[in-house]
Amino acid sequence: MTLSPGQRKMVLATFLFTLMGMLVKHLRPIPAHEVVFFRAWVSLVACGWMLRRAGRSPWGAHRGLLLARGAAGTGALLLYFYTLQHMPLATAVTVQYLSPLFTVALSGLWLREPASRGQWGWFLLCFAGVALMKGFDPRVGLGVLGLGLTASALAGVAYNLVRRLAGLEDPLVVIFYFPLVTLPLVGPYTLTHWVWPRGMQWVWLVAVGLLTQAAQVQLTRAYHLEPASRVSHLTYLGSVFALGLGYLVFGEDLPLGALAGMALVLVGLVQATRAGRSPDRA
Repeated sequence: MTLSPGQRKMVLATFLFTLMGMLVKHLRPIPAHEVVFFRAWVSLVACGWMLRRAGRSPWGAHRGLLLARGAAGTGALLLYFYTLQHMPLATAVTVQYLSPLFTVALSGLWLREPASRGQWGWFLLCFAGVALMKGFDPRVGLGVLGLGLTASALAGVAYNLVRRLAGLEDPLVVIFYFPLVTLPLVGPYTLTHWVWPRGMQWVWLVAVGLLTQAAQVQLTRAYHLEPASRVSHLTYLGSVFALGLGYLVFGEDLPLGALAGMALVLVGLVQATRAGRSPDRA
């Protein structure tokens, strides 16, 4: 199977996001809102520099959509970082990567880019594979699981807004509004509940920001190049990446059921990608 340019960018974005999640888990002594705060500053500086270098205005013309995208993304990231610090890595990533279901469902309503019936069948196979990979973890309470599902839904809203802005705004402008909204939303609480990082935690915090920035660039470009139904399901690869990193970094075992689930996810991804191709691109 040959991936399109947009699909390749989505795979890269997914891997970078998984690396970022691993670092967030390392930063558990630092509250999730503070990690998001640091990430926003790094992204703001990086986007500002890139926009200035390109000679483009950062403010955009569709500010309502840009602000809505920033708010949805902020909520999704804040809740996701929290679940990363209070769930096993693979569980948190698996719950977060349920977002393609929300993305594709909403894109059919908002953008008139519905998935085909065949794609929905393969999406369900991916979902079954994800469930088999991790299964029900008794260490995960209903409260934190609910926060993880809410993060996935907000991510689906954010991704559809990114797609809605395709052709209307420069990708860097879309990304720039994310920290622009995040800082005033989380800044006051963070500054009044500050926890000083120590030693290598400073390096991990900066790395989280840089990885997320790079991933956001690739993700935004992917949604600007392709309809949501062609790229969103590739984020299921995050569960596969998380299982591998969990084994290498945190010593998480890979039982036979998890390997079988991984196989189902990969089969579903390949077939959903094929089913999502339009006749002129097949």
